Amino acid sequence: MPYPADYGGVIDVFYKLKTLQQLGINIILHCFIYGRKKSNLLAQICEKVYYYPRKKKWESLPIGLPHIVKSRRHTDLLNNLLKDNYPILFEGLHCCYYLNNPALKDRAKLVRMHNVEWDYYQQLALKENKLLKKKYFEIESKCLKKFELILGKSTGVKLLAISPNDTIYLQAQNYAQVHYVPAFHPNEKISITAGRGDYALYHGNLSVNENQEAALFLVEKVFTNFNYPLVIAGKNPPSTLIKAVQAHPHITLKINPSDEELVHLISNAHINVLPTFQATGIKLKLLNALYQGRFCLVNNYMVNNTGLKTLCHLAETGAEFQAIIKTLRNQLFSQKEIAMREGILEEKFSNRANAEVITHILYEE
Repeated sequence: MPYPADYGGVIDVFYKLKTLQQLGINIILHCFIYGRKKSNLLAQICEKVYYYPRKKKWESLPIGLPHIVKSRRHTDLLNNLLKDNYPILFEGLHCCYYLNNPALKDRAKLVRMHNVEWDYYQQLALKENKLLKKKYFEIESKCLKKFELILGKSTGVKLLAISPNDTIYLQAQNYAQVHYVPAFHPNEKISITAGRGDYALYHGNLSVNENQEAALFLVEKVFTNFNYPLVIAGKNPPSTLIKAVQAHPHITLKINPSDEELVHLISNAHINVLPTFQATGIKLKLLNALYQGRFCLVNNYMVNNTGLKTLCHLAETGAEFQAIIKTLRNQLFSQKEIAMREGILEEKFSNRANAEVITHILYEE
C-alpha cells in the first residue's frame, strides 16, 4: 500500500500515482494491505481503490515462488483486473504473480522494476547476522532470480527501470523493451537555503541493515574522534546504534522524526553525509538531500552511474570523509551551486516529465 509514503519503494509509487493523476490519467489502484489503514487520500487521487489482504510468511514460504510474490496473490485481484481492458502497471517484481496469466495476454503491461530484486536480497543476506533471517534472504534471492524469468515469458510487457545500472542489467537479459524512468519523489522544485549550517546529517530507515551499516560507519569510522556535530535521523534504530551514539556527546539520534522534522533537519544541515555499501536502485534519500539540503558528501556506491556525481563530494574511507568535512565546514553554500542543482535535477528528475514519459510508452504504437 503506497501511503503513507515513508520509505523508498512506496515513495516512488505514491508520487508516480499523484503525478499521473495530475496529467489527467484515471487510475484504478489495486494494493495489498498489511499493518496500514485504508487511505482517504488514495481514494481522492484514484478513480477506485481495491484492497487485498497480504498473506503471512507462514502461508507463503519461499518454496518455488518468492515470498514477496507469493504473498501478493489473490483471485479477487485477477477478477478485478478483468473488469476492464485498461493498461496495467505492475509495481515491482513483487506484484507480478499474474503477469503472464493467459487471461491478461492481450493487455498492455508495464512493470516498474524497483531493484534487481534477487541481487538486493543477496546483498541483504550477506549483511545479515541472524541465522534464520540470513537463510530466508538467501532462499528468497534464489527464488527471485528464477522468478525474474517471467519478464521474458509474458506478452505485451515493457519494463521501467529505476536506475541506469538496472537498465543496463535488464537490457542485457533481453527480457522485454526496457525504458529508464528515474524515481518519483516528493520534491516539485529546489528548496535550498544558501549559506551555512552547523551540523552534518545522516538520514534513512534505520530498521534496514543497509542503513544501520552506513550509520555505524559514520559513528565509528568518521565522527568518533572527530569533533563536528552529527545528527542521525530515522525510523526504528536498533539498540546497537542507540548504544553507539550514546557514547559520543556530539552525535545525536533523532528517532522516528515526522516528515516536517526531517525536512527541517535536511534543510538546516551544513552537510548531508550519505554513504551506502549496497549499490542497488537509486537512493531517494540522496534526491531529497539534493533538492532540500546544502552540501552532499557520499561514497561512490551512492552515485555511480546515476548522473548525480557532479552534484556531490565523494569520499570512501573514514579519513577521506573527515578531510572533506574539514574543507566544507567553513564554506558557504552558494546561489551558483543551487542553480547548478536546478539545471541537472529539473532535466533528469522532474516528476511531471517522467510521468509524461510513462504515458508515451503506454500509448506508443
